[in-house]
Amino acid sequence: MLQLPHQPLQVAAVPPQRAPAREDEAGPWHTEAVCRRDEAGLFFAPSKEPTAARLSREEAAKRVCARCPVMVECREHALLQPEPYGVWGGLTAAERRVVLARRRRREVELKKAATTTDRIAAAG
Repeated sequence: MLQLPHQPLQVAAVPPQRAPAREDEAGPWHTEAVCRRDEAGLFFAPSKEPTAARLSREEAAKRVCARCPVMVECREHALLQPEPYGVWGGLTAAERRVVLARRRRREVELKKAATTTDRIAAAG
């Protein structure tokens, strides 16, 4: 991870989860999360973090996510909540906003297509 000598990486406290996680037969998905065992501070920004330090920290967090066995579950949790801060499931808050916007557009397009199909069927 790149760090500028005059801008040391600061580690922030991880905020508590706001909603209970989904549990399945093996227990809550987050018990298998790699971030529970390492580098938890990588996932949330300290206050007034310089841009270069933030980008470096986020890339390091994404590398941790890339080797996590529950990355998909974590990402879906963050998208369904929605989590406004931090790196979850390999996505930053800004990246999650993009994914959510795409999902909303896709839903609108699917509804339009279904409505058009219904009108054609009714007319036919």
